[in-house]
Amino acid sequence: MNQKPNEKRYIPALSFRWLTPLYDPLVKWTMPEQSLKRRLIERANIQPSQRVLDLGCGTGTLAIMIKQAVPKAVVTGLDADEEVLSIAKSKAHQANVDIVWDNGLAYELPYPDNSFDTVVSSLVTHHLTGADKIRAFKEVHRVLRPMGYLHIVDFGRPIRIATRLQASFLKNFEQVADNIAGRIVPMLVEAGFKSAKETEKVNTIFGPVWFYEAYKFRDVS
Repeated sequence: MNQKPNEKRYIPALSFRWLTPLYDPLVKWTMPEQSLKRRLIERANIQPSQRVLDLGCGTGTLAIMIKQAVPKAVVTGLDADEEVLSIAKSKAHQANVDIVWDNGLAYELPYPDNSFDTVVSSLVTHHLTGADKIRAFKEVHRVLRPMGYLHIVDFGRPIRIATRLQASFLKNFEQVADNIAGRIVPMLVEAGFKSAKETEKVNTIFGPVWFYEAYKFRDVS
């Protein structure tokens, strides 16, 4: 189906809707998902009563892990795909955790300014075009409270020869070229984060995955 010029677009889990039911088992067997998400939660250092947004929550694994790790945190998961949100809701019910699930786009967040203390995102940004990455980061900056943090884990620039070979293949898929070229940190700065950096790297069979951190300064003007 042809896309209209103004039509809002997102890429479903695994790029094709018919693959959505296979998302969790495929990710489990092809990526160190649990360890990446646990490390992301550790880095985020979420405190009780803080409001947390899982941006592009998919089937809800990260949001559920956050709620289990910090039961008194207020956790919201947002995704544009209603089908994966249905899976997330079912998983949360089975895990007996209370999470708010919202349908929406990363670059048009349905929240007021200064709504969250922390925003986390796992393997989502590489699905967005370059322009939509910046739009999404600007939206995150808007909904973060002053002194709030954005924590991302996603594909990034290669360092060693082996990971460069992986990256040369990976950059042909979806919108991952920005990640492989090392443009995530400059994009975060362009979006308003004065403090943004890569913090650590993990090699996977699909290429290097980086942890990114961005901080929203308090406006003293």
